[in-house]
Amino acid sequence: MFDVIVIGAGWSGLTAATRLAAVGRSVVVVEKSRGPGGRSAARRQGGFAFDHGAQYLTARSDTFARQVEAWSNAGLLAPWRPELAVFGTRPSGAGETPAERWVGVGGMNAVLRRLAAGVECRWRWHAESLGFEEGGWRVRSREGDVLHARTLLVTAPPSQSAALLGSDHALSGLLHSVDMKPCWAIMVGFRDAPEVPFEAAFVNEGALSWIARCDVKAGRRSAPAWVGHAGVEWSQAHLESEPEEVASALHAEMGRLAPGLASRPALCVAHRWRYAMASRALDGPILADDARKLVLAGDWCAGERIEGAWISGVSAARRLESFLP
Repeated sequence: MFDVIVIGAGWSGLTAATRLAAVGRSVVVVEKSRGPGGRSAARRQGGFAFDHGAQYLTARSDTFARQVEAWSNAGLLAPWRPELAVFGTRPSGAGETPAERWVGVGGMNAVLRRLAAGVECRWRWHAESLGFEEGGWRVRSREGDVLHARTLLVTAPPSQSAALLGSDHALSGLLHSVDMKPCWAIMVGFRDAPEVPFEAAFVNEGALSWIARCDVKAGRRSAPAWVGHAGVEWSQAHLESEPEEVASALHAEMGRLAPGLASRPALCVAHRWRYAMASRALDGPILADDARKLVLAGDWCAGERIEGAWISGVSAARRLESFLP
């Protein structure tokens, strides 16, 4: 029996897992994907490297700034200072420009790959059902494998966490109240670099909300690779559209904003992030069921940024440690 089972190998899950392992707790992380990252995942395809989820991270608190500095000193993060453009009118209430934007060296999942290397992780392990018994938790995979632990951390999106816990759980209603917004991402690769007068752009008009060139980020070994993110309204309106249709429409939008990107690409694919961000995060960094030694964490608890997910993971580790003898 483990001390802790962690469901999800994103920022919250791996932050909590590595902190618990560092103080001697036995931890296992289960993840339905083939590697770490969550929405900080990176994709390599056809000779191209894309950050198709989180584009960069920022540090607003002193605590996270110190952690970012440590990761930078370890060669995992590097500053990113792209040539920026803005299309359309900046929305009222938009945040201030950060002091520094940071990217993972070689991919936005660089830090998470390092964290995952320090704990036991089981990839392509899809948690399907949970059971609480006297003495701990039982987690069963879709394939029928079973793990047991004294405590449990769930970092899946709120609706998926609610489905695992069941409708009769006391936190089910609160989980269902968290409104998660989708985001369609497009990945476009070129054999020859198109002429574009910027490396990244905030877009406040039309279908897109963001465009960026990935291959100029630190440690990338890639032919020219561009990513676009659709806005929330467009993504919701096309939530069930076919990826090929989405890719075609968003590539046309990229070409409208930057004619150089309208040239025929070598690769053009779309990826749907169904649970990209919470429209409004909860007030606290975690949710907890102390009686059952259960914690739920994620950026939907503490804000949509990577920093919020990390803060949630730190808080989760502290609460889980308090449950253990």
